[in-house]
Amino acid sequence: MPKIHPTAIIDPSAVLADDVEVMPYTIIEEQVQIGAGCVIGPHCVIGKGTVMGTNNRTYSGAQIGVAPQDLKHLIDAVGTTVIGDNNTFRESMTVSSSTVYSLEDAKKETRIGNNCLFMACAHIAHDCTVGSRVILANSAALAGHVEIQDGAILGGLSGVHQFCRVGAMAFIGGMSRINMDAMPYMIMEGHPARCYGPNVVGLTRNGFSRETVSRIRRIYKLIYRSGLNTSQALKEMEKTVEDCDEKHILIDFVKTSERGILR
Repeated sequence: MPKIHPTAIIDPSAVLADDVEVMPYTIIEEQVQIGAGCVIGPHCVIGKGTVMGTNNRTYSGAQIGVAPQDLKHLIDAVGTTVIGDNNTFRESMTVSSSTVYSLEDAKKETRIGNNCLFMACAHIAHDCTVGSRVILANSAALAGHVEIQDGAILGGLSGVHQFCRVGAMAFIGGMSRINMDAMPYMIMEGHPARCYGPNVVGLTRNGFSRETVSRIRRIYKLIYRSGLNTSQALKEMEKTVEDCDEKHILIDFVKTSERGILR
């Protein structure tokens, strides 16, 4: 049976795996599902409609899948929050469910992947999509509809504007303001942020070869140092850079950007 402290309040409709632990004074609301190996810390709230995978851990005061901070959200509606496996939610970290404007919004969701670390007081707003192996340092905050791709790291007190994207393996420096899309594999920092070059340390730690890092450096120079506009840089990249996954990821990221990329 789940190890549930007598002061915890669990809605009868919640479904908990047999080995889930729920610590004192925590509230688990209706329609929640929590997978095997999860530990829900003290004074936490797991909001309505949250689906949590296996081996997740929440620390004191974390609020996961709670109603969004969005005035358009229907008061009695149940948003959706889908969380993968092996994630850590530290003290007072918050995740908002999807916003429900109407019955047609039922398929929307806030989604988090696997093996992420969200440090104390970080915030993930409604309808965000967060990939796997993502780190949000203390008090980093995502506004609504933000996409954070796999392996990205956001420094403490950084903020990401609504509908922006942070690319795979990007590193966002502390206290940065991200108001446009942050390119994959790059270091972005400042207020507003600008690009300082490839995230060489992060790429190397994650097994990228010297040849791959070298190609990413060449792409960086074409986009940021060549004097070419974005369209010209993309054409030059397609002609002169050897074919590889990283090249296609960067080209696709730029071409699909709706807010434009940080320069």
